[in-house]
Amino acid sequence: MGKLKSLWKDRSNQLSYLKWMMGYTKPYIGRISLMMLVSVLQTVLTLVMVHVTKTIIDNATDGKEFVSFIVVYILMVIVMQVLGVFSTLFSTMLNERFSFGIRKQIYEKIIHSHWMDVKKYHTGDLMTRLTSDAGSIAEGVTGTIPNIIQLAVELVLVFFTLFYYSPLLAVFALLVAPVAAVASFLFGRKLKVLQVKLQESEAAYRSFMQESLANLLIVKAFTNEEYSTNRLVDLRENRFFWLFKRTKMSVATSTAMSMSFQLGYIAAFAYGAVQISVNAITYGTMSVFLTLVNQVQAPVMGLAQQVPKVVSVLASAGRVMELQNMPDEELLPVDMNKEHIGVKVDHMSFGYTDELVLEDVSLDIKPGEFVAIIGESGIGKTTLIRVIMSFMSNIEGGVTFYNSLGESNKGNAGTREFISYVPQGNTLFSGTIRENIRMGKLDATEEELINALKLASGYDFVMELPNGIDTVIGERGHGLSEGQAQRIAIARAFIRNAPFLILDEATSALDEATELSVINGLRKLEPKPTCLVITHRKSILKYCDREIKIENKKVSD
Repeated sequence: MGKLKSLWKDRSNQLSYLKWMMGYTKPYIGRISLMMLVSVLQTVLTLVMVHVTKTIIDNATDGKEFVSFIVVYILMVIVMQVLGVFSTLFSTMLNERFSFGIRKQIYEKIIHSHWMDVKKYHTGDLMTRLTSDAGSIAEGVTGTIPNIIQLAVELVLVFFTLFYYSPLLAVFALLVAPVAAVASFLFGRKLKVLQVKLQESEAAYRSFMQESLANLLIVKAFTNEEYSTNRLVDLRENRFFWLFKRTKMSVATSTAMSMSFQLGYIAAFAYGAVQISVNAITYGTMSVFLTLVNQVQAPVMGLAQQVPKVVSVLASAGRVMELQNMPDEELLPVDMNKEHIGVKVDHMSFGYTDELVLEDVSLDIKPGEFVAIIGESGIGKTTLIRVIMSFMSNIEGGVTFYNSLGESNKGNAGTREFISYVPQGNTLFSGTIRENIRMGKLDATEEELINALKLASGYDFVMELPNGIDTVIGERGHGLSEGQAQRIAIARAFIRNAPFLILDEATSALDEATELSVINGLRKLEPKPTCLVITHRKSILKYCDREIKIENKKVSD
């Protein structure tokens, strides 16, 4: 009774998940309906074949002509095979299109949400939701739900066909339906809990693999190979535990229902045998009884077996909806001249937790200034940059960009279009060097690519590579040194030719001579950008117009 109450209490969530899925389904209604129509046609043909089989047996028993009925039966078998092939191909393509549609919308949601909201989730967990959960939803909408409708239609058609031959047997065969319904209802709630646990264990399993492979150098440097392997085994064992529990419950439920159906079949067989013994029915009618009793019970069994799938779909829908409920970034139109840009930060406070990192910060970086942000590690320098670039959603105070004409725009996702950024660390993508630099300006010309490389002091070493600018590099710039990767990232920022340039420890991996060459390249950019640079290197400070120091959550010039 407690499980029934829990399931009933959770009905609002289940309905919201279902409504959300139906919203995704609208563009595919026509194709799903066609697939269901084919399934119903297959059911009708199956029932006609049952009747033809009866006619063949009865005619053969009575010495009547039956060859033409065999020909009809063969033709129907061929039609059934053709429909089966069409249904398989069509459903496979529909499932693939639908699952990609979900993944695309989830992906778009992630990249248009606030960076901090997305960072609450591990990359491995996001990947699980984008792959396993999206796939489960697609299978549910294009497979499970249409299958439930088709099975229900099949049950009605088969029941009335059997009722035509034997009302008593039809009613008896259907008595197992309440057993299946009650069992499905009782175990549905528990199966959903187990499915969520399984998906969570899958996310942890994938997350660890992704993270350990991404940081393989650290694993090897600290000789943690054996620990990492053992940790992977532990996570796999946890996943196996929940998989086994879910499977055990599904098997127990289906076995109990299967036994009840077998008893129904035995009863139908015994009833038919008795009827034959008293010459009440023909052998053909006996074959109809046995076939149709199975076909009545099969949809009921099939409907009951859909319960774990529906539970899995709803659990996955809940996990995906969690991402869909993330608020979008504020994206406002930029209605100001995009040259000679400055920024004002007005009484801004921010903290990743309840404890503030920056408190009541106000500053003004004027158009064309070259400003350094200094301070101890972990004091909030990068956080200030992230606030200026509107990566955060829960800040107090304001950020305003303005130009020398007196026009202004509130800081938001839209104002990033006139910002160029070189973040900390190696942020290159796998692919060619050309593709990486063009991330800064997708329609860049060859001349612009070469010029950006030269300004970033990367032209000479790139031209010495086997394929020059078309050399393929691995994940995080594998194949390049840290200094080379940093210069590619700087070229990516320079090619944007934005009026506001942010460099976060952008020259930390460069020697002094190369650093000086990059600074000189920066000073050659036209028009001259406003530049905000985070640095620990005193050698850069002499090129700056002024310094902003962060200390004790405050800023000072």
